[in-house]
Amino acid sequence: MLTRRQLRIKVMQAIFAFQKQENAEIKEFETFLNQSMSKTYSLFLYMTQLLVEIHKLAEDKVIKGQQRHLATDSDLNPARNFIDNKILIKLRESQVLVDALKQRDLKPWHLNVKYVENLYNQITTSKTYVIYMSEPDQSLKADLKFLTQIYTDIIAPNDEILDFLEDENITWTDDYPLVNSAMIMFLRKIKPGKEIKLPELIKDEDDVKFTMDLFRKTLFNREEFLERIEGKTPNWEQDRIAQIDLVLIMMAQCEFLKFNSIPVKVSLNEYLEISKDYSTPKSSFFINGILDNLSKEYESEGILNKSGRGLM
Repeated sequence: MLTRRQLRIKVMQAIFAFQKQENAEIKEFETFLNQSMSKTYSLFLYMTQLLVEIHKLAEDKVIKGQQRHLATDSDLNPARNFIDNKILIKLRESQVLVDALKQRDLKPWHLNVKYVENLYNQITTSKTYVIYMSEPDQSLKADLKFLTQIYTDIIAPNDEILDFLEDENITWTDDYPLVNSAMIMFLRKIKPGKEIKLPELIKDEDDVKFTMDLFRKTLFNREEFLERIEGKTPNWEQDRIAQIDLVLIMMAQCEFLKFNSIPVKVSLNEYLEISKDYSTPKSSFFINGILDNLSKEYESEGILNKSGRGLM
């Protein structure tokens, strides 16, 4: 689920926070970094459980309608496409999901039913819902199309949900687009006859090692990295450079010098893209110029030790 770019962003956030705190301990922020990665998975579980809660609410409303004293024909014989949605049923029956929530002691939405109800109302008044409920033949393909449409068009862009999640955990704002993309991929893999398999948080142990090494090595060598910047910003003193830009330049230098298997161009492009989302409008041009000069300097000094083909 977490890509290398997302891991770099988390390292950036940890280093930025570290530098803002006086007498900071690296171990404390290593814990912060680990928790930040784990919380991304918690967000995925929150959003998965949100679909389950919406489905439960839909079923409850059908049952209550049938139990009315003066129930109408539409109450007694409602269209069942939504509550018979094969993917939603599979999610509700998933012991894997229950265990994952229990393992992290998560009870999302149980005290925040208003969000579930508001989303349910938006879904059931949408054109997507009306069309879906009128389809006579309910196929898995139709179920998936409906579910991905309401998630993409109604649930994911919902400002109320995003505000709630930001209050729960501030790093979730950055994780939200990634988790939403992972959710769509996850839903597409759900089949009625197969056990649900939740996605992995991180692809493999190499990514975990990369993340912690990037954090530690950047901080351990930050004085050297900052000294290398001196003289390459003739129009800017270091204290006038955006702090995020400095962090990104240090991290890129760390990859240049301490990660022999990562191509210079990959590191350069990654940090330029991150700067576009997290720093000033002109930061990417500024960072590009600094890092281009630094990489050439390192190469001329013979300290840019990249191994393998195409790593320069």
